[in-house]
Amino acid sequence: MSQQLSIYFELDFETESYGFRPKKNLQQAVLKSQGYINDGYQDIVDIDLQGFFDEVPHYKLLQLIYYKVKCPTTLWLIRKWLRAPILINGKLRKRRKGIPQGSPLSPLLSNILLDQLDKYLKYKGYRFMRYADDFSIYAPTKSKARAIGNQVYLFLRDKLGLPINRAKSGIRRPSTFKVLGYGFVPVYKKGTEGKYQLVVSNKSWANLKRKLKYATKKTLPLSITERMSRLKPIYTGWLNNFRLGKIQGKLKKLDEWLRNRLRYCIWHDWKKLERKRKNLIRLGVKQGQAYAWSRTRMGGWAVAQSPILRTTITEKRLRKRGYKSMLDYYLKVKF
Repeated sequence: MSQQLSIYFELDFETESYGFRPKKNLQQAVLKSQGYINDGYQDIVDIDLQGFFDEVPHYKLLQLIYYKVKCPTTLWLIRKWLRAPILINGKLRKRRKGIPQGSPLSPLLSNILLDQLDKYLKYKGYRFMRYADDFSIYAPTKSKARAIGNQVYLFLRDKLGLPINRAKSGIRRPSTFKVLGYGFVPVYKKGTEGKYQLVVSNKSWANLKRKLKYATKKTLPLSITERMSRLKPIYTGWLNNFRLGKIQGKLKKLDEWLRNRLRYCIWHDWKKLERKRKNLIRLGVKQGQAYAWSRTRMGGWAVAQSPILRTTITEKRLRKRGYKSMLDYYLKVKF
């Protein structure tokens, strides 16, 4: 259904829409925002749609599809999907609004509805960028941005029936604006006054570190090889999204932290004192030193960061077990 509907709608979507479309991606959307900002449009109307996928009015969406697709069976089927009951407190309740998330059809349906917003902004001549339900409008002055924000608020409320989260919406400057996990910082070089470069937001870094931390949790009943295999899917997707930012320095520190986490897991897996002593000897530690470290009262995390494990469970040894550096992957995929 999604493939067939795309034939009718895709060619009519505006070029400023980047979410879930062929030959469009997150990086293009972010670069578009950066281009507007560096062109001097630095008062940004940042609007957050309150629970967009839960608030889409079915009748408006079905009406837009009917204008293009005059097939009653298709509309009946889409209506059945939209109104599929949801389990709330043990009772099935029919949906009267909202789009079920997770379906391959949902991104297309959201684009069909929000394309009306794109066409309104295009008609007005505004500079904007939209990625799914995340959109922002760029103005040269604060007064112009305020006027645009009021117009868009009325259009969303009266024409599309979509509420705005006022607490998260407002007029931003580049230094306080976040778009799709990226932030903006001024370029401090001669001849680049008023220009901004991309950085990865603190929230995005925290999300990555939280996932890596869970995968290297010492109490998870996994072998070191299984842990290694779980790490790559976590950071490859993240790095593909955020490859536009200058993140080499932070990645290098994060790699060091991750290797210490893996050493901590290995130390914890050895468990018994005698096993720790024998394994340290196998790694080249002298017998007396191995005995002392196997009986140490230091915590596992402190031991993982100590020279005894950093010089024995080296990066080279970890790579033989399947470890791959995030920094190496980033330098490979960066364009």
